[in-house]
Amino acid sequence: MAANGTNGSASTLSETPATPRVLEELHSPIFAALHEAKAKKGMSFEDVAKAIGRSEVYTAAIFYGQAKPLPEDLDALSKALEIPSGALTASLGPSFWPHRAGLIQELPPRDPVIYRLYEAVLVYGHPIKHLIHEKFGDGIMSAIDFNGEVERVPDPKGDRVRLTLEGKYLAYKRW
Repeated sequence: MAANGTNGSASTLSETPATPRVLEELHSPIFAALHEAKAKKGMSFEDVAKAIGRSEVYTAAIFYGQAKPLPEDLDALSKALEIPSGALTASLGPSFWPHRAGLIQELPPRDPVIYRLYEAVLVYGHPIKHLIHEKFGDGIMSAIDFNGEVERVPDPKGDRVRLTLEGKYLAYKRW
């Protein structure tokens, strides 16, 4: 699979910018450097994730400043992408703390993919919330103790996207 999630044709890879514009919001050149190195090596997030021993979603979250990599993640990224480890550690090491959800500057979001995710939460959020309460009780799904996955599911009517959002159930405390 190509870096942009398509069937791997070179023309579709070149249509995806190496550095997404949203990275300007992060005010650090390291995120653009990660994306550019990934594109230069022709790697997908799946490839990078395998190289660093993390999931695709978590790996992509590092590239967007939404996850805090461990020192061993930075070492593995340095080797996989041929980025000097000192540059990664200086930008994403002990003094880096993610500004989670900081990339959404307006609601509703204008990016079509993010808007459709937002729309899915608007339409199905309350029904899913109700189902969580029915199945687990009064609580929430954690986005901290969390795993996510994106899969391509072949379908004769057009391939489908399967999102798996798996978070630890956290019951509300009574005091």
